[in-house]
Amino acid sequence: MLTPDDIKNALKAVKYPGYSRDIVSFGLIKEITIPPDGISVVMQLTTSNPEAAHQIKADSERVLKALPGVKHVNVEVNQPAAGQAASGALANQNRIPGVKRILAVASGKGGVGKSTCSANLACALNQLGARVGLLDCDIYGPSIPLMMGVGERPTVSDNERLVPPVNHGVKVMSIGLLLETDQPVIWRGPMISKTIQQFLFAVEWGETDFLLVDLPPGTGDAQLSLCQAVPLDGGIIVTTPQEASLGVVRKGIAMFKKVNVPILGIVENMSYFTAPNGERVEIFGHGGGQAEAARQNIPFLGEVPIFTEIREGGDRGVPVVVSAPGKPAGRAFTQIAEALRKLVA
Repeated sequence: MLTPDDIKNALKAVKYPGYSRDIVSFGLIKEITIPPDGISVVMQLTTSNPEAAHQIKADSERVLKALPGVKHVNVEVNQPAAGQAASGALANQNRIPGVKRILAVASGKGGVGKSTCSANLACALNQLGARVGLLDCDIYGPSIPLMMGVGERPTVSDNERLVPPVNHGVKVMSIGLLLETDQPVIWRGPMISKTIQQFLFAVEWGETDFLLVDLPPGTGDAQLSLCQAVPLDGGIIVTTPQEASLGVVRKGIAMFKKVNVPILGIVENMSYFTAPNGERVEIFGHGGGQAEAARQNIPFLGEVPIFTEIREGGDRGVPVVVSAPGKPAGRAFTQIAEALRKLVA
């Protein structure tokens, strides 16, 4: 004898179109009845897109008909009128009180210097007069606390919200601030999603002009959780010049487009190295980021050459825009921050 829980468990196999998350976790199932030899399900979508409704209905009917003893299946999918709905599964997004703009810093693959760019851009925006927060969403490999020179745990306010520590004028939050040194995070996707929700809405970000979110590599749980939770004002893609990086970057660009996040531009990191004798060495090639930006018809925000000062600043917890804002390494990030500020003004 089937139960409503059996029906819901079966429907967890149906993914919302374009997402890795199922229709049950999105809360689309509103009513389940089990007449003799049959199943009747009523769903409520938040999008008026008929293609999404058709796919969900077809996939649900296929899954339910495969259950033992089921001869008749009726799936009713209700939708709001066109123009009255938010965009699909993202209808439950909420703004963070006091936070004016949320910018996500992403990359297709690891090792391209995304966290280095996040830390330096946050400090550069602060130096340009903005109130800035920096959220580390790389749950498995948080590096922002080291790069920002933050080691103390967040305090708790009177209303039981986390108060992020501040260094170099930037508010910083990371799972790395809540764990013992070298303690690994061994979590499945739902825990990642819950943690990111808490970092967004259970932290005292206060009045903030820019909240920069340092995302992990790829297009997984952290990226999807962020895009579903809050409306992003823009995505920044960090890449290195070679094709091995650019090939994966295209997937990150496609992810932002799929969830309707405007792409502010591409940053090419590790563009070249200048040897002590003045010779310019293009270790990873050069110009790939700018060429990809032109191909995708999105802005090219700038290039960051390889400087020893950048690595040293990250290891010491003093980003180069703080330790040496007037040197070429610091100016590279400041120029990108200025371009970003103009784009979102």
